[in-house]
Amino acid sequence: MSDFLSQGGYAFFVWGAYGMVALVLVAEVLQLRLQQRTIWARLGRLARLSQSSRSE
Repeated sequence: MSDFLSQGGYAFFVWGAYGMVALVLVAEVLQLRLQQRTIWARLGRLARLSQSSRSE
């Protein structure tokens, strides 16, 4: 197990690369959720504006 974790002396680079990929994936998921929330809010505002302009 120790040999696997040490990655032949390149553990810092190997595990650092895995860490960076995980960080980027988490950041992308969070950014997509924020973007989705913004889009739904804009669509809601657009629907309300459309409704109010039809009723006038």
